[in-house]
Amino acid sequence: MAQADLLVELVKTATSGDQLAFRKAAEGLITEEKQKGHRLLAERLTKALQPKNNHVSRPNSTGLMRSSPEKDLFYEITPERGLNDLVLHEKIDTQLRELVEEQQRAELLHAHNLKARHRILLAGPPGNGKTSLAEALAYELMYPLIVIRYETLVGSYLGETSSRLKNVLDYARTQRCVLFFDEFETLGKERGDTHETGEIKRVVSSLLLQLDEMPDYVVVVAASNHPELLDKAVWRRFQLRIELPTPTRAQLTQFITSISERCNVNFGYEAETIAKNLLGLNFAETEEFCLGIVRRAVLDMKTDNAHQITKLKLAQWKGRLIPNLTSQNVKD
Repeated sequence: MAQADLLVELVKTATSGDQLAFRKAAEGLITEEKQKGHRLLAERLTKALQPKNNHVSRPNSTGLMRSSPEKDLFYEITPERGLNDLVLHEKIDTQLRELVEEQQRAELLHAHNLKARHRILLAGPPGNGKTSLAEALAYELMYPLIVIRYETLVGSYLGETSSRLKNVLDYARTQRCVLFFDEFETLGKERGDTHETGEIKRVVSSLLLQLDEMPDYVVVVAASNHPELLDKAVWRRFQLRIELPTPTRAQLTQFITSISERCNVNFGYEAETIAKNLLGLNFAETEEFCLGIVRRAVLDMKTDNAHQITKLKLAQWKGRLIPNLTSQNVKD
């Protein structure tokens, strides 16, 4: 049965109150989504179909989902935030949404002998949202996020790393997913570097070959704090290259506002004033600062007006050793 017919049948059974027929139609829709490779969507539909009073296993606080054949080589995470939850420059947001559309309409592109773009390189200092962006892409696509674990991927024996890398990529090919390489310079270093061993050069060569062979339904996202260390041939493999610089004052203002609204805490200062004092920090540091206020406000029951707490936290923050943070006067 075509998906359109399944959806019509689902609506009919829902309005008629026939629970047995509704469940049968819903299970048919889930089966079709699984056959299309939409595993994450199928899992969400299955979960939604379960009675609310049934015990359903949930991912732990780290977001770790389930074991896999190569479970020691990566984490598999269910994404929880999308592009709307991030503070991105308009040009970057547009590029990412175009890629999402290409993935969602890949069949149309295939009909014209075209492939959806699926390889992205993110560069920039730590804490500016590279990991969050990979998660947001997975969320928008409703794909699982597979995060490579270098501590187990990189081996000490000849050929071990290349073999493990191949195993991970072979697993990724079995499904629609976002495959995330953080600190990508660990694997993609310049082969001309005389200080690197022959093993690293073999890993890079193997990586390039594997990237070329990845199907377009596997979205590969590589992030690097030191893009200048990457091999020149690695750069060429990525269709979309995005730099995520240190956030501007306007971006920090928007980010602080979103945290205040999400946590339902009135910081007692205009978000722009806080952003002015924190200018030079990245998103991760800014979030940690704001959550410090939130924690104290909750404990002191001052969530309706945390002015004094914010003032104290700003003074404490300026006493820390933070690079690129200039001393500024905190105004009431």
